[in-house]
Amino acid sequence: MFPSAQVKVNDMHAVADRRLEPLAQSPLPTRFGVFQLHVFRWSDPSAHPDLSDEHLALVMGDVRGERAVPVRVHSECLTSEVLGSLKCDCREQLHRAQAEVARRGRGVVLYLRQEGRGIGLANKVRAYALQAAGADTIEANELLHLPVDAREYGVAAAMLADLGVASVELMTNNPEKVERLQELGVTVERRIPLLIAANAHSAGYLSVKRERMRHFLPNDLTGTYGRDG
Repeated sequence: MFPSAQVKVNDMHAVADRRLEPLAQSPLPTRFGVFQLHVFRWSDPSAHPDLSDEHLALVMGDVRGERAVPVRVHSECLTSEVLGSLKCDCREQLHRAQAEVARRGRGVVLYLRQEGRGIGLANKVRAYALQAAGADTIEANELLHLPVDAREYGVAAAMLADLGVASVELMTNNPEKVERLQELGVTVERRIPLLIAANAHSAGYLSVKRERMRHFLPNDLTGTYGRDG
């Protein structure tokens, strides 16, 4: 079990009555297999006004009441996932998570509509311009007087509670994500790395994640990494 995961700060099901509204559900065939797609509305007055209040869950297999369910809590990245940007590893992490869920035959990928780590698309592109001028990802946000990471995970905990997931194996390299979900009452059995090889455009971004944001990434960011590093 992941360290400190044994003590639950909150009862996970206590978040289920927060402002989470199921909106729609349908099978979704993908290149990785058929998922059940759930759409939820989350009312969060503290969220950035440019961020959507609709969030998604891709579910495969029977997860209700199950423990150690593989789960990815993924935040939207339009520039990578739609436009093919090479500046980050978001698209590859999303696809790797879907593939891992399909390999196991069950699991959940939560897709949170909080672009740019919660600062919105326009601010993200403004930060990109500063990065092109030499700032790293943290410095760019600071120059714009924006938080380095404004993401909120209450909606993730609420969706997992609505889906009835008892405990998770969290696919992430980010220790803060583990800590934040545990604080919200999600029992994390263990962490599954999602290591993506750097390219010429993403190497600096990944180095900042490792050196300044505590992400569990290797010193050598080149090469091809499997799901367990």
